[in-house]
Amino acid sequence: MSLLEVNDLCVRYDAGDKQVHAVDGVSFSVEHGETYGLVGESGCGKTTLAKSLMHLLDSNGYIESGEVWFDGTLPEWEDEHGNARREIIDDDRYPVRADGMTDLAQLDNQQIRDVRWRNIALIPQSAMNALNPVYKVGDQIVEAILRHEPDTPPEKAHERARDLIERVGIDPDRADDYAHQYSGGMKQRAVIAMAMACNPDMLIADEPTTALDVIIQDRILEELEELQEEFDVAILVVSHDVSVMAEICDKLAVMYGGKMMESGPMQDVLVDSANPYTLGLKNSFPTVEEVDQNLISIPGSPPTLLDPSDGCRFAPRCPFVVDECHTSHPPMYDAEQAETGKRTEASSPHTHRSACYRVDELETMRTEARKEEKWQQTTQTH
Repeated sequence: MSLLEVNDLCVRYDAGDKQVHAVDGVSFSVEHGETYGLVGESGCGKTTLAKSLMHLLDSNGYIESGEVWFDGTLPEWEDEHGNARREIIDDDRYPVRADGMTDLAQLDNQQIRDVRWRNIALIPQSAMNALNPVYKVGDQIVEAILRHEPDTPPEKAHERARDLIERVGIDPDRADDYAHQYSGGMKQRAVIAMAMACNPDMLIADEPTTALDVIIQDRILEELEELQEEFDVAILVVSHDVSVMAEICDKLAVMYGGKMMESGPMQDVLVDSANPYTLGLKNSFPTVEEVDQNLISIPGSPPTLLDPSDGCRFAPRCPFVVDECHTSHPPMYDAEQAETGKRTEASSPHTHRSACYRVDELETMRTEARKEEKWQQTTQTH
């Protein structure tokens, strides 16, 4: 059973008399102990998607429809054979499936507060602003512990806070310092320590290496991997940096214009890409192996999400567009079947999938996508 199952999730923002379709019909799943990445251009909806799982949207944002099934929110007990079971709550106010998974999308404010930190913790995009400047860093970690484990003696909570700070590479005595006394890298580590305070099942890391130099970035990523291995925690990583995703992710989803364009095992998505948008991203990203690589940018600009078209969101910028692309956004097709020239809708979120009507012409697209003149034609035809 998966840790997280997101089904046809739609998230909206009210913008005066209109709505911003920030996340539109996205489905994916994350396994226990897995690292799952969401990558895409700024404004594609990846951060909104991640924050909606914990109900941390701005006041004008809300989940319009869809399901967010999560395992781990119900208390565990052992049956007569010593097997771990989850108590099923027979209460209409608590949306629970027969297998014990809870629909986070239907929880009220009080219920979702019980889930935050204890089951799902957030490493926010800006660690510089995430820490309270008037409280000592250690005290902020203690507060999270006592909120979800009120029976913990305060001295034990402080001891755990110091241990967590030391675990991420900071002198435990610095727990008595304030955030302004920390460097940027130390703040990022402190936020990671805080996220691990209640031993959650999942971490959501929103741009965890932004504004850090490459050496500190590498150390932060190493620490996340070590924590994952030690605590068996799943990590949902949000980033626009393809190199970060390639280093730490087991699976990867590529988003564009509020839609999921491609998803699957990281190696499949980045090496055997099956979507024009992913191919375009690869063209515009430098690699160490190809020092003389001629970078090719994707022409045009991302779509407005105030009034999105009915067709494929990437169609206005796509060099492989056909008439069908302008009528409706394509479903997720099975990329493995597409390798054999078949266009079959994917039946599982775990497989390599691509939202493209020409997915059955993969070899042609992969070859043509490497040609700069192919992308230049797009600006001439749209």
